[in-house]
Formats: sequence, C-alpha cells, structure tokens
Amino acid sequence: MKISVCGKGGSGKSTIVALLANEARAKGYRVLVVDSDESNSGLFSMLGFDHPPVPLMELVGGKKSLQQKMGQPSVLAESRIVLEDLPSQYLVQKDGLTLVGIGKILQSLEGCACPMGVLSREFLKKLALEKDEMAIVDMEAGVEHFGRGVDTSIDSVLIVVEPPLESVNVGQKIHDLASGIGIRNVWAVLNKVPSGEIAARLRKELQKRQIEVVGCIYFDADIFSSSLDGRTPVKGVAVQEIKEVADRVLAKAGMSASG
Repeated sequence: MKISVCGKGGSGKSTIVALLANEARAKGYRVLVVDSDESNSGLFSMLGFDHPPVPLMELVGGKKSLQQKMGQPSVLAESRIVLEDLPSQYLVQKDGLTLVGIGKILQSLEGCACPMGVLSREFLKKLALEKDEMAIVDMEAGVEHFGRGVDTSIDSVLIVVEPPLESVNVGQKIHDLASGIGIRNVWAVLNKVPSGEIAARLRKELQKRQIEVVGCIYFDADIFSSSLDGRTPVKGVAVQEIKEVADRVLAKAGMSASG
C-alpha cells in the first residue's frame, strides 16, 4: 500500500504522517515514510530520528544532474527498487520504521522543485513493497504534485482538512485530481478541530462535495508541544484518535493488522 498525505500548507500533514506511521507500526506493519515535501524540514524529528537521511537527490548526482535527465523516460537506473538496495546513508531506520527523503530547497535562486517531483514520481513508481509493508508519503502542500505525476503510483490519498474554508477547497481540488487519475481510495481526515460543532460542520461540507471523512483529530496541545520541541508525539488525544483513522484506512484499503 502506498498512501499519500496531502493538503493545504499548514494543515498538519507531517503531524498526521508521523501519527499514522507510528500507529501502523503498532499494528505490525513495516513502514516506509517518504518525505516528498521540499520545504518542511522537521519530519525526521517528529518520527523520532536524530538526523535526516541523505536525500535521494544526491544518489542521482544532485539536482543539476537530474535536471539534465528530466526528458528521459527513466531517471533511476533500477527498474525495481526495494529498500535493501539503497545505500545505508540514504535512509534512517529503527524498529520497523524507515525514512527516506527526496530533497529540499536549500538556497535562494536555486530554481524550481520540478526535478524533485520527477525523482519522487520515479521512486514511487519503482518502489516494490512486501505484503507487510506500507509506504506513507508526505506530499508537498497544495496540488502541484499532481501536475508532475507524482501521484500516479499511489494507491490511496488521505487529505488533511482543517477548519478554514480554503482548506476545504484545496481538499476538493485534491479529491478531484486524485479521482481523475483513477485513484479510488480518496478520503479526508479532519485536523486541528476545536469543537464538535466545527467537526460536524466540516463533515457536512465535505459530504456535500462527496468526500468521505475517515476520522477527526481535535485540537491537541500535546501535539503542538511535541511539534515545537521536535519530538515524536506519543501522548494526548490525537494519538488515540489516529487509531480510528488507521483502522478505517486499512479496512477500506483491504488491509488488516499484520502483527
């Protein structure tokens, strides 16, 4: 299963990725998290790692080299990628959880992130998973990754929606684009919701747009505190609420607990 976590900037995608990855591990899966967001740099600490992996961009010679190959049908030499084939510096691992990163924008005037989109697309297309493995992809904010074709090898899309209407509108666009390329498993998870009333209004609005909601993560001070400290969220209401989200996502995707 390859599931992408998408949404408006600031909606809490990386937090949902970290929560979902930890819960999937608890259910017995080997979990690969793919950091495909070229802006956010804190995902590794939220997953409990001391440092990020060397970006895969370096494995193919860096951004400049990749730009020269963008017109070619295949960027990576391998036709099939398994994690064991990657040199150790390009991933960080512990207790069945693995993180790989595509690359980051590091300096001004560096140019667009299109080469990173190409690498994300090729890596996900060639990534081979075993039955007890799942990949969770932290996508860049917004919808540009659909234009780059990054999502063409994704099985399921989880849209993170927070209370502002702008987030709902972006969620609608993501839903339509994902459905348009044939992804049947497209759901929304509500995040940073302050009250049951707001949750009900969000659910109603998404229902009108024919977007299925698989769970709700209420505003949780513990999550904000752990995010500020750069540590793994291990307690609080959200850690409990993500269990229901994971159960529904796995059931709807035709998967069951592995362990």
